[in-house]
Order: sequence, then C-alpha cells, then structure tokens
Amino acid sequence: MSTLLPTSIVGSLPKPSWLAEPETLWSPWKLEGAELDEGRRDALHLAAAEQALAGLDIISDGEQTRQHFVTTFIEHLSGVDFSRRETVRIRNRYDASVPTVSGPVGREHSVFVDDAVALRAQTDRPLKWALPGPMTMIDTLYDAHYGSREQLAREFAGILNQEARELEAAGVDIIQFDEPAFNVFFDDVRDWGVEVLERAAEGLRAETVVHICYGYGIKANTDWKATLGSQWRQYEETFPLLRASSIDTVSLESRGSRVPMELVELLRGKKVMLGAIDVADSRIETPQEVADTLREALAFVDADRLCPSTNCGMAPLARTVAQGKMRALAAGTALLRAELSGD
Repeated sequence: MSTLLPTSIVGSLPKPSWLAEPETLWSPWKLEGAELDEGRRDALHLAAAEQALAGLDIISDGEQTRQHFVTTFIEHLSGVDFSRRETVRIRNRYDASVPTVSGPVGREHSVFVDDAVALRAQTDRPLKWALPGPMTMIDTLYDAHYGSREQLAREFAGILNQEARELEAAGVDIIQFDEPAFNVFFDDVRDWGVEVLERAAEGLRAETVVHICYGYGIKANTDWKATLGSQWRQYEETFPLLRASSIDTVSLESRGSRVPMELVELLRGKKVMLGAIDVADSRIETPQEVADTLREALAFVDADRLCPSTNCGMAPLARTVAQGKMRALAAGTALLRAELSGD
C-alpha cells in the first residue's frame, strides 16, 4: 500500500463479553449453534469497525471467530484427534493438554474464507489475515503418526498454502503467518523452518508477513521473559535467515521489551512491522511514546519500509484498553508522519 507507515494490529482483539469471557485466553463460547455463528460474525464486524474508528490503516479479523490462534485452525483438519490428548511442553515454557496427530493431516474445506468474504464486504481498506505458522502448529500438538517434526511441518505448510491462496482470492491483501516458535527452536529454524514457511507462502501475490514475538502478556510468557536477561537477542538467530527469504515483511516485538533496536538492521531491505504497543501492560501508551519507539527504529529501517503495529495480540486485555492502545498507535504514527513530511 502507498500509505507511509501503515498501521495495524498484529493479531487478536478482546472479544465482546456476550461472546466469550473477557480477558481470558481459550475462553469457551457463551453461545451455541446458530446463535454462536451469528455472534461470531457480529463480533467480526464490530472488531473491524473498532479498528477503523481508531484510525488504523489495515483491518484484520481480530481473531473474533476463533478461540485460539492455532487450535481453531487445527480443529478443521483431518488426522487430528481432539479426544485423544497428551500433555506437552509448549515452546519449552509451559505444559498444556493438546490433541494428537493420529493419521495423515488434511484440509477438506476452507477454514476462514467465509469470514474473510464477510469482512471484505465491510471495508475498502487493506485486509490482513493471520494464520498459524507450520512450526508453531507442530509445537501445539502431540504427534503419534509422523514421528518427524519436519515432515509434519511440511504437511501443514501445504495445507496453509491452500488456505492462504483461497483467502487471497477472497480479497485478503496481506497474509500473516504467526511463528512465535521461531524465537525458541533456532536449529530447526535454520535447518528447515524458513524453507517450510516459504512453502506456506508459495505462489501468493498478497503481501506475506511472518510474526515472531515473545508471546501474549500472560504469566507463563512474562515469567519466561524475566529469565532472558537485560537484552533479548533471540531475533539475532532468525533475522539474517528471514532477510534472505522470500517473505516480504517481518513482524517483531519492540515496545516495553528488552530487544535492542539495532537488531532491526539485520532485516535491512525487508519491510518491518514494528511493535510499538506493549500488550503485556494495561497502561495505554501516549502518542508521543509510540512516535518515539518508531522514530528510534528509523535508524535501522527506511520509513517507506516501516509498518507500525502492536507487539502481539491483545485478547487478554480489557476491550477499553485495547481500544485505547489502537488509538494511541494511530495517533503516534500520525505524529511521526507529520515530522517526516515537514508538516
């Protein structure tokens, strides 16, 4: 898009209290059947309206029709048994009960395309849709069939590519793959992770994004971050690989983190979606704070390659907080645009 410093959220927004429990990940739906279908679609339209009202340039679904950014996609695939559960370590950080891959995985129909069609009809702004990345998908399952993380990831990459191509045909302009696992499994990222990610994005005309963060602002993640020391340099492992990849844009966490800003230089030439909103803090940033974060990044990325965003999804936050943070993102970006244009 031609807009200087185009703004967007990264992923989720809080769901309305009539649809799911506020400020809660994995919250069960409060509705059932046809009422649930209508409620999710209403929440989708409401999320789009809130983003537009806040002044964001790019609209996304806010993950209003899914309980979880990974599992909801997997629920629609064959070969995964949700009644057969095992406890696994998620990103070497916390234990969770997850479904089992019991046979060949496959996708019999689209997962999000109907939602994308509905959202496309609501806005003429650029539309972004997030999908779980292959490596993050395999980290959220117990594999009792393939016996190879790489092979299962490759199978998922093909499935994701099918979904992404149909989303593109439905009018989605930007396809984002969420890969927080890239901040943990560095050997896999180097050996096959980037290649598999490229397979998921193969043949797309839409802009492609990979989002790599340190996770939602939940206790398991904040506790882990507290062990990372005064500088978080995990991106140093993956950015050079992604710079050489076919992925258009790399999304990273910045505001409120201990990520040295100079690591952005490792992405020189790529578009950079920079997190200027801290999703682990309920305090709403001031526009000047947002502008300061973005301005610092300009030493390492050209202004026409910088895309202001949130650090991660905002599902665990109160809706009023998320709304305020979106407004702050738009207002702070406007301050920097005015500086750059000399207004």
